[in-house]
Amino acid sequence: MATPLQLRTERHDGELVLVAVGELDLSNVHTFAGAIGSAVAGTDGAPLHVDLSEVDYLDSGAINVLFDHAESIDLVVNPMLLPVLSVSGLTDVVTVKPAAVS
Repeated sequence: MATPLQLRTERHDGELVLVAVGELDLSNVHTFAGAIGSAVAGTDGAPLHVDLSEVDYLDSGAINVLFDHAESIDLVVNPMLLPVLSVSGLTDVVTVKPAAVS
């Protein structure tokens, strides 16, 4: 069973962070896209930090959303997502950092 997506925004040291928890797939990609779009609009030109450290699956639709906002975001991701983000080419256009493993 898929882990339901949870989204929230936070401020860390004055910077906006969109935190996603769960799985990003066809069932929720439109919600994710809307959340990123709204959050980017609230950054006043500063990069939006997208925290995917608690996402253990994302499909091509979610990757496309990240590409759509590549000029406005940076990412912290679950390390197991790094290979797919690298193969997709996203790591060439977005700053992607692995989350600390706990």
